[in-house]
Amino acid sequence: MNSIWRTTTEIESRPALEGDVEAETAVLGGGLAGVLTAYFLQERGVETVLLEANRLGSGQTGNTTAKVTSQHGLLYQKLIRELGEEGAGQYARANQRAVAAFRTLVEEKNIDCQWEERPACLYSTAGGELLQEEAHAAWRLGIDAKFTTDTELPFPVKGAVRFAGQAQFHPLKFLEHIARDLTVYEGTRAIKVEGDTVVTDKGKVKAKHIVFATHFPFVNMPGYYFLRLHQERSYVLALENAQPLDGMYLGVDEGGLSLRTSGELLLLGGGGHRTGENSAGGRYDLLRQAAKTYWPQAREAARWSAQDCMPLDGVPYIGQFSPSAPNWYVATGFQKWGMTSSMTAASILCGLITGREDPDGQVFAPHRFHLASSAKNLWTDGGKTVKSLARSAFAPPQAALDELPPGHGGIVDCDGVKAGVYKDEERKVYAVSVCCPHLGCQLEWNSDEKSWDCPCHGSRFDYTGALLDNPAQENLKGSS
Repeated sequence: MNSIWRTTTEIESRPALEGDVEAETAVLGGGLAGVLTAYFLQERGVETVLLEANRLGSGQTGNTTAKVTSQHGLLYQKLIRELGEEGAGQYARANQRAVAAFRTLVEEKNIDCQWEERPACLYSTAGGELLQEEAHAAWRLGIDAKFTTDTELPFPVKGAVRFAGQAQFHPLKFLEHIARDLTVYEGTRAIKVEGDTVVTDKGKVKAKHIVFATHFPFVNMPGYYFLRLHQERSYVLALENAQPLDGMYLGVDEGGLSLRTSGELLLLGGGGHRTGENSAGGRYDLLRQAAKTYWPQAREAARWSAQDCMPLDGVPYIGQFSPSAPNWYVATGFQKWGMTSSMTAASILCGLITGREDPDGQVFAPHRFHLASSAKNLWTDGGKTVKSLARSAFAPPQAALDELPPGHGGIVDCDGVKAGVYKDEERKVYAVSVCCPHLGCQLEWNSDEKSWDCPCHGSRFDYTGALLDNPAQENLKGSS
């Protein structure tokens, strides 16, 4: 289930760290945010090393739908209401500049990454009032946004918001080019950070500045990001023989679809849910049903899924990691908008490190707390954690081992102990602990991806117990 980006890109491998090194800045995480941050720092003459636990682009950058847009759902009317026009304007300007910065890099560096200028559109099949309000809010903030009822979609809509001057591209081809001249150590997992030292499984890196661009920060304290983030998953089908689209689309109704064209393929996304809440599965089937309805001649060429960090108030955390760690920096909470957020983060963090602070970076400051926009999500996230911890401690097993059918997983009673068990089609059994090594929440089975997912903070493991997604840093007990 690799994305089309992964299957069409070869990124040259880099060596692992061997022993201890020093640099002015250490960037942790080889996704787009980390690579762009390292790139801009190097351009300004800052000696920088980048550490990646796996391979460059092996995380969420390779699973995105790769829309380069400042249109981030029904956001701007919310930001104006909760942060005021100045705060909302900072967000809008930063993301509009991010789109322009991508365009400049692609053109100046002649990067072959399928860059295409396309409008980005929100749509609704239920009603147009909120979309009219969103178009007006974005226009007030200087974005070329218009409300319309005319789209190229294969179904009628009540309304749509069209952002002009947006784009789409191939994210890994872009990343591969930008990373070529960087000092990168792959296969080097950061285990902990102590002051100015990053301790990895291959050696230590001493740096004046340390950037956490690891999707979800793996250090719990200081910062306490595990209290201010949760993760969500979404799913994508790549379809052949489907009608191409000139624009990029996102439905704002419950169950709305994401659409964009890539070459001869139509990318159809949706089926989102909080990580750890998909035991019933069927997310890909929902997309297949939509494909059958609207493009009956289409054929599924690929499928994959993505994971997104969701902040409390709808704005990423970009800036100083914590007041008690003034030389640590963080970029997380990008929601569904990792492309422009990565560029925004790289610009803000590079400015902070080199003494050129971005005035529009204030809205992203990680130490903010806006009660009105955060209280509901804080209460929900806290409740999910308490529920999961309680289940881990007290809930009975969900099924007996002999009742588990081949090709399925579940929590069963193994000699009086709860275990996560997957039984493959040949009836071979894989048993692992269902206690997440991050903070002890009970993992849940994801039948669409045959993985064990944490509903608290989004760590994920394959059915053998091997780590897939952080903030956990180790495999499950009992894994092979």
